[in-house]
Amino acid sequence: MRLLIQRVTEAAVAIGGETKSRIGSGLLLLLGIEAEDGEEDIDFLCRKTVNLRIFDDANRVMNKSVLETEGEILVVSQFTLHASTKKGNRPSYIRAAKPEISVPLYHDFCHSLSASLGKPVQTGEFGADMQVHLVNDGPVTIWIDSKNKE
Repeated sequence: MRLLIQRVTEAAVAIGGETKSRIGSGLLLLLGIEAEDGEEDIDFLCRKTVNLRIFDDANRVMNKSVLETEGEILVVSQFTLHASTKKGNRPSYIRAAKPEISVPLYHDFCHSLSASLGKPVQTGEFGADMQVHLVNDGPVTIWIDSKNKE
């Protein structure tokens, strides 16, 4: 699983011109899923996400987590995080899991993340043509791949 984490002051997902989800201060997560991913990847990324100290403390040092700031989270599925650009100019998405694998894992990830956060997370709509609007705060953008834990 690959996760692109962006600290935001606000973020929203629109589908067909209608806002589906919106958050204030917190994290926008773009999640890419591979066929080999499973519960261990979900547990690792959920734990990392809610405990990652990327919010400012009173001294303006990134020393607080989204849990400590009581921030919100918006999760958007993003199969293109597994793009391979090694050959030619057209990316290959062969590593991205098919919907029969990725949809249940996406829902499991969102459910586990909600439990870890202690409140519901907002989501996009799996497979939809979404417009993601965000104000990246900092900017702070962090990439985590659950297969590279070291």
